[in-house]
Amino acid sequence: MEKLTSSLKNMLLSLALISIVVAGLLAFVYGLTKEPIEQAAKQKQENAIREVTPDFNNNPVEEQFEVEISNGDKLVVFPAKQDGKLIGIAVETNTQKGFSGEIKIMAGFDMNGIVKNYSVLKHAETPGLGSKMQEWFKPQGKREKSLIEKIFGFEVKEEKRNSSVIGRDISKNKLMVTKDGGDIDAITAATVSSRAFMDALNRAYEAYLKVKENDSQTQESTE
Repeated sequence: MEKLTSSLKNMLLSLALISIVVAGLLAFVYGLTKEPIEQAAKQKQENAIREVTPDFNNNPVEEQFEVEISNGDKLVVFPAKQDGKLIGIAVETNTQKGFSGEIKIMAGFDMNGIVKNYSVLKHAETPGLGSKMQEWFKPQGKREKSLIEKIFGFEVKEEKRNSSVIGRDISKNKLMVTKDGGDIDAITAATVSSRAFMDALNRAYEAYLKVKENDSQTQESTE
């Protein structure tokens, strides 16, 4: 069998053949993983909605809609209903003001505008600093002792902080960290991330107000 000569034509043919094979393999792998990835993302979204709203018996994902807020951005809203009655609202909110870019949060409100809970969906904040937002802005729980504390029999006392946003009525005061005149303690050494978190939650509340107003008008028209 005659050996192919090393020429530009043969090299281009070989490169084209390799590219076709690789592209085919990538398409095959994408086809296999596309549905599981989409299902996992959907499940994560559903879990976040359930975590931040009162118990519901509708399907908020199927009933989702967009709400435009004051700066022209559109946020996705998931209505939580009990036997057809709106009992809570989950808002997929975001901000571009994070230390490392976009922060995306699922924020939940009851129909009195009280923050029920939140779940951080996406962020690229510094590990051990801004990344603490997932728990920092929730009620301060009992800290588990470290391995060193357990071995040597001592305990590091954790300083009490006023950082929880759960149960807050944003209609009374816009969420702000203490450095900006608010009353919420920022994450230690991560003020920028904390400000971004507040921005995302305040944006979510703006969307909530629009949904609440529309729901009130709908109820009045049906009475």
